[in-house]
Amino acid sequence: MSQKLLVIDTDCGIDDAQAILVALAATHVRVLAATCVFGNASVDDVCQNVLKVFEVAQREQFFTQEIPVFRGSAGPLLGTTASAHDHFGTDGLGDVLENRAPRWEEKIQKEHAVNAMLRLVAENPKQVTLVALGPLTNLALAVKMDPSFPGKLKELYIMGGNMEGKGNVSLCAEFNFAMDPEAAYLVLEEYLCPTYLATYEYACKNVLSWEFFEELTSQDTAASRFMKTITSRCWAFSPEIRNKQRGGYFEPGFVSYDSYAVAACVDADVVAESVRCPVRVELQGTVCRGMMVLDRVGRLNKQHSVTVFTKCHKDKLAQMLLKSVGHPSGSPHAGKETP
Repeated sequence: MSQKLLVIDTDCGIDDAQAILVALAATHVRVLAATCVFGNASVDDVCQNVLKVFEVAQREQFFTQEIPVFRGSAGPLLGTTASAHDHFGTDGLGDVLENRAPRWEEKIQKEHAVNAMLRLVAENPKQVTLVALGPLTNLALAVKMDPSFPGKLKELYIMGGNMEGKGNVSLCAEFNFAMDPEAAYLVLEEYLCPTYLATYEYACKNVLSWEFFEELTSQDTAASRFMKTITSRCWAFSPEIRNKQRGGYFEPGFVSYDSYAVAACVDADVVAESVRCPVRVELQGTVCRGMMVLDRVGRLNKQHSVTVFTKCHKDKLAQMLLKSVGHPSGSPHAGKETP
């Protein structure tokens, strides 16, 4: 199998860290770069988090790449810098790591993330898959700097948005889109390349069990110990939260949001069902701003459709997550899922 070239655009929080490990563990994938954006934490914290994930991954046999890290957008396209969400702690990795990346500024490339994105794709036309795991600000700036940029991509995978108007930071909007609605709108209007979305509801409807999470974070590997550490004091993984409905809508369970997008990118067979239709991000109103709507009846009169995932093969996802922490597949809990 020929190598799949990825650029990962990330606001590296705990789920991004897991998702990046999934990409690095795939033998047929080559990660060309990580481009950083604000979101789960400030962009400076995100840069340090990505470097830390790469450091951890280098202790595992599957990771031998040297991957450049680029600093990108520190805030949304419009208005003041959005306040970072503390779902994963103020630093994005659970506020438990000391000295995450010593002298980290020296390890970040001088080139801006958006310029690097444009350059890498121009150097590999129609070969690069762009995976967006945070607010879409860098992607929006890229298409404004070079309107031909989306046409040079092989494909685009996005973790973000919603398909049923169920939000997690507002009544109707998912976090990544809510942090920069204008960017999300621009990307879904102007990126006409093949586009695939792992939405908030998709992840929440395909949860894994907390028993599986315990197995994932209890392996005798550097990556597993790292994931256990950064989730150890995070309220989102606490016993008090585990048995509660997610967002008031969904069954309890373990959800590594960004891993759903990366898993689909790495192995399309992870996706069991999807729908294909035009979409649009709402920019008006106090209730629906940032919400993504699916047009299944042609009211938007758009020519471009995207693929929105609806159901995944959770056993395959579980096996990929185990592999990402250096554990072979075939675990007794790999396919054990919350009903």
